[in-house]
Amino acid sequence: MIKKTISYSDFEKIEIRLGTIIEAEEYNKLNKPSILLKIDFGLDIGIKKSSAQLQKNYKSESLINKQVLAVVNFEPKQIGNLISEVLVLGMPDKDNEPILVSPLIKLKNGVQLY
Repeated sequence: MIKKTISYSDFEKIEIRLGTIIEAEEYNKLNKPSILLKIDFGLDIGIKKSSAQLQKNYKSESLINKQVLAVVNFEPKQIGNLISEVLVLGMPDKDNEPILVSPLIKLKNGVQLY
């Protein structure tokens, strides 16, 4: 079911970019265990941090050099004692656990979804 339709100009406000995970560290101090990510979005955007509840499907070391899509223009969000600067995008598996959205081939960091 579609929640609510939006205009195309609303969609254009959301900046979804591709980045490469350069650091990943398990973080178990939050209510739900997470992985802290540092993601390189290229020269224009730089390196951004995110916290994602990925431990059910991913090990930290398997995420290094993985390219992922993220919303880069949301306001930073406080998650426990951390600040998440981008929202990494995923889709739910059969257990409603996130699977990261990632291209099939390596692309340039910072490219925008259109």
